[in-house]
Amino acid sequence: MRTKVIRLAAAVAACGLVLGACGSTKDKPAASAGGGGTSGKIGATLPLLTSPFWQAYNNYVPQMAKQQGLDVLPTVNADSDPAKLITDIGTLLNQGVKGLMVTPLDSAAIVAGLKQAENKNVPVVAVDVAPEGGKVAMVVRADNKAYGTKACDEIGKRVKSGKVVQVMGDLASVNGRDRSAAFRDCMKQKYPGVQVLEIAAEWKADKASSGLDSLLTANPDIKGVYMQAGGVYLAPTEQALKRKNLFFPVGDPRHVVLVSNDGIPQELTAIRNGELDATVSQPADSYAKYGLYWLKKAMAGETFKTGPTDHGSTIVEVSPGILEDQLPAPVVTKDNVDDKALWGNNL
Repeated sequence: MRTKVIRLAAAVAACGLVLGACGSTKDKPAASAGGGGTSGKIGATLPLLTSPFWQAYNNYVPQMAKQQGLDVLPTVNADSDPAKLITDIGTLLNQGVKGLMVTPLDSAAIVAGLKQAENKNVPVVAVDVAPEGGKVAMVVRADNKAYGTKACDEIGKRVKSGKVVQVMGDLASVNGRDRSAAFRDCMKQKYPGVQVLEIAAEWKADKASSGLDSLLTANPDIKGVYMQAGGVYLAPTEQALKRKNLFFPVGDPRHVVLVSNDGIPQELTAIRNGELDATVSQPADSYAKYGLYWLKKAMAGETFKTGPTDHGSTIVEVSPGILEDQLPAPVVTKDNVDDKALWGNNL
């Protein structure tokens, strides 16, 4: 049996990437991490804990681990510092974890951490943010370009001309780049009467607040705001509008259209209260559930291929050797805000 495992490990190494020349299937065994099997402790990292979205995800991780019979260590918070995240990965590996579930802050910087894990034969699943390189068993993420396009359409339905703002995420992250480019391109192609202004806020509330203050002073005729992360941008955006006497409820002709991403309870409440027009619900519960789901399989030696999954999503190859399980992310408006299927209604 040991000889067979060694031969299989050599075959996988020869293939190189997940979709290398030797091919890959869900039922094809491969060398498992750190000695094999799904036993052993798992490490999980967080990008930050200042957002209600990541607070919710943090709570889901141990719940989902228990449901799947996995032993996960307490999550480690990188506190918005890509260098700390790399250090955290090294610390978890030195503690002997058999699998890692990480959320990159910087899509390029995370490659160094992935290399550490690969050197120790520890499989990694990336959640929410795709790396630019390195070896991961799976990326669990929604289609972030679709986030930008959906937000564009929600604003475009309500704003036919004039100025709108997108409060962008960190452009070192593929998420920030995808959402920004998709929103910008959609507006240009589908709503040419709308001018897009931008704030580089780096997923930070204080940068969103100061950026909006300056921009609204120079442009009091703003008609809409797209917030790429409602968890950190909703409160400062509302406060900035209030300071400029521009905060009016949905339905008022003076209302500044507000659309966000996340799907946190605070956003759903804001929709019910007529403050927020729409959000795109980013699945915090499914991120934890399916991040662990794929990691458990990777720890057991499974490899994966593109195509539909058994949980309503699709696996795509986003770059050579990097597979992404693109989970559904529905638009939420006043019409479906009370849907019990939304994770934000189940906390």
